[in-house]
Amino acid sequence: MGLFDRLRGDGDPRVAFIGVDGVPYSLLSENEELFPNFAAIAEDGTAGEISSIVPPESSACWPSLTTGMNPGETGVYGFQDREIGTYDTYVPMGRDVQADRVWDRVQENGRKATVMNVPVTFPPQRDVQRMVSGFLSPGLDKAAYPDDVRDYLETLDYRIDVNPKLGHQDDKSEFVEDAHATVDAQYEAFQHYIEEDDWDLFFGVFMTTDRVNHFLFKDYERDGEYKDEFIEFYQKVDDYVGRLRESLPEDVTLIVASDHGFTSLDYEVHFNEWLREEGWLSFETDEPEELGDIADDTRAYSFIPGRFYINLEGREPRGAVPEDEYDEVRDQLKADLEALEGPDGNPVVERVVEKEEAFRGDHADIAPDLVAIPNKGFDLKSGFKGEGEVFDTGPRNGMHSFDDTSLYIDSPDATIEDADLFDITPTILDLLELDYSRGEFDGVSLV
Repeated sequence: MGLFDRLRGDGDPRVAFIGVDGVPYSLLSENEELFPNFAAIAEDGTAGEISSIVPPESSACWPSLTTGMNPGETGVYGFQDREIGTYDTYVPMGRDVQADRVWDRVQENGRKATVMNVPVTFPPQRDVQRMVSGFLSPGLDKAAYPDDVRDYLETLDYRIDVNPKLGHQDDKSEFVEDAHATVDAQYEAFQHYIEEDDWDLFFGVFMTTDRVNHFLFKDYERDGEYKDEFIEFYQKVDDYVGRLRESLPEDVTLIVASDHGFTSLDYEVHFNEWLREEGWLSFETDEPEELGDIADDTRAYSFIPGRFYINLEGREPRGAVPEDEYDEVRDQLKADLEALEGPDGNPVVERVVEKEEAFRGDHADIAPDLVAIPNKGFDLKSGFKGEGEVFDTGPRNGMHSFDDTSLYIDSPDATIEDADLFDITPTILDLLELDYSRGEFDGVSLV
């Protein structure tokens, strides 16, 4: 069916989703004069701040956003997860996501989906008409399906991701230039495949926004050296979102959303070092390199971002905490985390979430026992270096936040109130008029 037929209303409704990884709603809503295209979507449709997930890390957020389910169902809790019954760890990839993605449901209903640059989708699925895998893909040659997609993207000098190492340099000029080149090529690719007009769901993600935030967000919030460059980059993103919106046929509803918010970073908090200093964690070697180097008397260890595991007998290979002491030990660790203060005297942790509160599903057996949600300014790290500073600084000056996540829906029929990431997939399915069971998701439709 061609564009003319769809405009006459002979086709099914369609949805275009544009992800803007890590973009805080406050940035866009408080600067409408700088970002008129986002403001126009809000005026014509609806927009608001929503909540992210626990933990607010992209590797966990995108599987939850694209399935409508919590990590206990998706099986992905962060950039690094642990194997059951061992101290071995792995980096979750697309095949590790254990719940159906929204585009799977579209394809199963005889409709078509084009999926581009979504994190944690490598290797590309071959049951979707087009897919270009995003963050964690080793390179474009293996990330694009089918081959003609790869061939076209190579003509654009398409990049899956910006080079984050450039952000470690004191002079950010090369990093900023690379960020522009990356988002330019991705926009050209999105525009091209939107205009192909053979999809029912277009799902594309700009992740470069997250990268720019990590290295320039404090410059924006606190009038730093690169504030102008930050604003100029976001004005380009706003322009591209506006152009994509203008290119959509009338039967398409546009959704633009981030997966978490952002705020300025003041201190990196190395929690395994803190656990070591407080007597919760010890190592068998003076220079540990991995989780398996922890000693038998360890009571707890940590993964990023702010995930804490009790070293439990019968669950961990060298578990030191008896099962009948689990609740008491976990309560004590929670209290210690809540009492921790940074060098500036401010509480490091805003709240500590117990696993029963955040995670439900068949894959909750690898869930962290506690997740610390940080206060603004404290970026929660882990690592297994043995000795070092608990509070430190690095090249990044921006960090993820649970709140201040963005959602824009180009429809006046949508209602955004007390919404979170889990609501996006059922909303897309409702807009596409595809049936589903209301109990399948941790979220609800917003239309």
